[in-house]
Amino acid sequence: MSVRDPNPLDPLRPKRVAMVLSNPAVSTTTGWPVGFWWSELTHPWLAFTERGYEVAIFSPEGGKCEADALSDPGDPSGYSDTDLISLGFLSTPKLVTLVETTRSIAELSVDAFDAIVVAGGQAPMFTFEGATELQRLFVAFFAAGKVAAALCHGVALLRYARLSTGELLAKGRTVTGFANVEEDFADNAVWEMGALPHGKHLMLWRIEDEMRALGANYVQAGLWRDFAVRDGNLITGQQNFSGAATARLVIEALGGGGPKIAPVGEVRESNSPSGRRCQTTSAQ
Repeated sequence: MSVRDPNPLDPLRPKRVAMVLSNPAVSTTTGWPVGFWWSELTHPWLAFTERGYEVAIFSPEGGKCEADALSDPGDPSGYSDTDLISLGFLSTPKLVTLVETTRSIAELSVDAFDAIVVAGGQAPMFTFEGATELQRLFVAFFAAGKVAAALCHGVALLRYARLSTGELLAKGRTVTGFANVEEDFADNAVWEMGALPHGKHLMLWRIEDEMRALGANYVQAGLWRDFAVRDGNLITGQQNFSGAATARLVIEALGGGGPKIAPVGEVRESNSPSGRRCQTTSAQ
């Protein structure tokens, strides 16, 4: 039970958020198993549920989802061992069950939810091209004036999501997503470890390059910064440290108000090339 007001306009109807994870896959560049990233689920989950929102977890195919190993705070590498929010989620059996029994997006009704939030991880880069129903639903949320959000490599969806006119949803809009400088960092890390031969990249293509190529106004806040941007009802987060920033903008777009839950954050307003007002949020 939450003491926060779930909906300042109608307290009897809590806001409802559909979070979408990618199904497990195998990277075509490395041959490694890939999935979603824990913090991109758990950090928004905490922000939404603390507001009193109802959250449901979906995936394109339904069923059990697997996370990228490095995102698990219990992984022997220690890469994410400071992620106490994910550790708490993973230590709660009823929450872990939700990830093991995700609902198929075939069951996702736009009318039943106020927002859709697509998490990243490496798998979206290899699976979202074929996730045509997810593409359709994301556009349907956007076209209905509801919040459509994606973060990190989940922004890969915008490479394929098209409006009813046939135009790409992201064209002319301000977005963020996994930055080239972060892709460079990840590539160099695996090269130095000897996990991949030098010059062989983790990803077939890059979010930043593709967003610019399709006509979006791509922005980012630098290496591993907690950063998200809102252009109307389209919200995007930069990478795995941006779950909280993304959630702040989603909550604000749903009428919850950003400052109540983000006293240390910074919200900036600017105009997109199309003349729409955009907002960005990041940690201080």
